[in-house]
Amino acid sequence: MNSYKLKIITPEKIFFDGETTQIVVRTSEGDVGILAGHIDYVSNILTGPLKIKQQESGEYRVAAAADGIIIVSDGEVTVLPQSAEWSDEIDLERAEAAKIRAEQKIKEAKSSGAAFDFAEAKLKRALTRISVYNKNNK
Repeated sequence: MNSYKLKIITPEKIFFDGETTQIVVRTSEGDVGILAGHIDYVSNILTGPLKIKQQESGEYRVAAAADGIIIVSDGEVTVLPQSAEWSDEIDLERAEAAKIRAEQKIKEAKSSGAAFDFAEAKLKRALTRISVYNKNNK
């Protein structure tokens, strides 16, 4: 299988910079897989798992990623999420505590407005981190 250049850049750091044969990201249209030779493409990504196929082993390395954008151009792929964290680096206790705080904020926000939207985004991020951790670390 052919490989291509992949960069994943968060606001804090270059999360990944290397070769891969496939990436799978969550978009508003569903999960999208990108292989070498993919047509130029731009899409928003949603909070969810981000899977990178490792060239050597053919296995996927999984991260929890939060909202951003994916750009496929000239045979290279760039992903710009708000955050990304490898499954084996997720602090499960911290993610579960964030989930509880977000649920409380949602109750207090009464289902509308910026506070509700912000709490809902925090809850999605916490649930994604917990799910990615549980599916990839057992």
